[in-house]
Amino acid sequence: MPLPLPLSRMAPLRSTLLLAPCLLLGCSTVPATRDAMPIGAVQGREARSALVGQAVTVHGIVSMRGDGGWYLQDGGDGDDATSDALFVQDPSASVEPGDEARVRGTVAELDAGRATRTALIDARVDRIGSSLLPTVAIGTAPADWERLEGMHVRVDAPVLLADSGDLARHGRVQVSLGERAWQPTERNEPGSDAYQAQVADNARRTLWLQAADTAWPQGLPQARAGSRIEGMVGVIDQDAKGYALYPDAAPTLQPAPRPQPPTVPGTLRIAALNLENLFNGDGHGGGFPTPRGARTPQELSAQLTKHVAIIDALDADVVALMELENDGYGPQSSIAALVGALDADGRRWRFVDAGQGPGDNAIRVGLIYRADRVRTLGKPATLNEGPFGEHSRVPLAQAFVPLKGRAKDRAFVVVANHFKSKGCSGAEGADRDQRDGAACWNATRTDSARRLDAWLASDPTGHGARTLIVGDLNAYAQEQPVRTLRDAGWRDAFAVAGAESPYSYVYDGQLGRLDHALLSPAFAQRLRGAAEWHVNADEPDASGYRAGGAGPWRSSDHDPLVLGFDL
Repeated sequence: MPLPLPLSRMAPLRSTLLLAPCLLLGCSTVPATRDAMPIGAVQGREARSALVGQAVTVHGIVSMRGDGGWYLQDGGDGDDATSDALFVQDPSASVEPGDEARVRGTVAELDAGRATRTALIDARVDRIGSSLLPTVAIGTAPADWERLEGMHVRVDAPVLLADSGDLARHGRVQVSLGERAWQPTERNEPGSDAYQAQVADNARRTLWLQAADTAWPQGLPQARAGSRIEGMVGVIDQDAKGYALYPDAAPTLQPAPRPQPPTVPGTLRIAALNLENLFNGDGHGGGFPTPRGARTPQELSAQLTKHVAIIDALDADVVALMELENDGYGPQSSIAALVGALDADGRRWRFVDAGQGPGDNAIRVGLIYRADRVRTLGKPATLNEGPFGEHSRVPLAQAFVPLKGRAKDRAFVVVANHFKSKGCSGAEGADRDQRDGAACWNATRTDSARRLDAWLASDPTGHGARTLIVGDLNAYAQEQPVRTLRDAGWRDAFAVAGAESPYSYVYDGQLGRLDHALLSPAFAQRLRGAAEWHVNADEPDASGYRAGGAGPWRSSDHDPLVLGFDL
């Protein structure tokens, strides 16, 4: 990367300008280069300085003040592999950005959370005057942000908003350079060399934008992930969350547009949606706050309004649901409340009544359908053995048939699923995090996939030739649970439809699919299209029902999917 002139070469050009302030302030007039070491030589090429414990003298310009000190940057040593700035521990904060100073101190590595910060401690500071701060242009994501620690930079590479979940609590958002990052196990087998390369590439292209002392770009709290951020100029620092840019002034924002509802070809449409905890209190307007989900009747009303808007827009005949309150099938149940809200426009929505449960988890799966388009065929089936119930939610299978045509020729089965989450509470043995990217409970999810496949092979509904496994499997596309089902012959609907780069979830600023649609070979032959509606995962919390957001946006943290078939 191009570097500014070293201070030793810039100083003669400014000697007259610097002399007057020094006379007024009484600062040192010692030549800037006398026994001063280039900051890059102090930093070195490794994460830790080789000069720890040694006394050195450096000379540069203050780039930024921080907690307990400030950064000093010089004109560069000509080595792109070394940072040209370091931290000066100085609680008195005796300088301001733009001040030129000569500092003598002891080299140390200070704790910065994930790593250490090269610093000078027990520092003696001679302020020389003020000067223009060097700025390094970043055209592409650097190989290592450590090489830019403390330096003043201008990011010329495309910058995309990746995640704004930390905005309210910590005053920062996550951004990606070049393009949005993908979950490593969405595209690579956990623990593989390709997985490790994806992890490294994500880290290289990920940066925090911190605005502790700067106004945010207008509209940022309401911006979707994928929005473009321009004019990022500031200083690179690090903390426990990683490397961050502290901007000199507010960048500008180019908001990403909201997508229209997807359309898929076919005469039959099946959708799936994680409701993110639809709990309705006692069903009579009381019982709030609920254990999960809405905290007030008003929030429940707003939550239902968003779900109805999404389901109406998808125009599906059958919808598989995840994260319903497991409170029966009576008039006061959550599934009855959803169907009642859908029926407010006169449509004939109905739900599949499994009698009880399924399962005894606080949340369950469910199935709803348009009774003016399809009807149920036989009784529903559930699988309550092994990991289902205690860990993975009990799957629910139901055969349907369109109202038009011969039933025996057009029957199909929808199986709603919700496997055990990735959270590590209670995980033991093989279910512990193996540090391969699959997180906790991978063994239980894989066992769930095997048992689900074996159960469906027994044809529990009696009409299983055309079967769809759909729902939140809590596993990305290349993790073992999903690969187990594919290896057993189930076809990824999005691969069959030729959909490019599908994703339904954004976590830690990275895209991936936790929500899957897998088809039996006979049903895959009838598939005509597959799409996701990015109505949720890219939206900030400010769009959700708790924050009073209008429209269908952020009804959940997962995006819905819709499939089109010709039977």
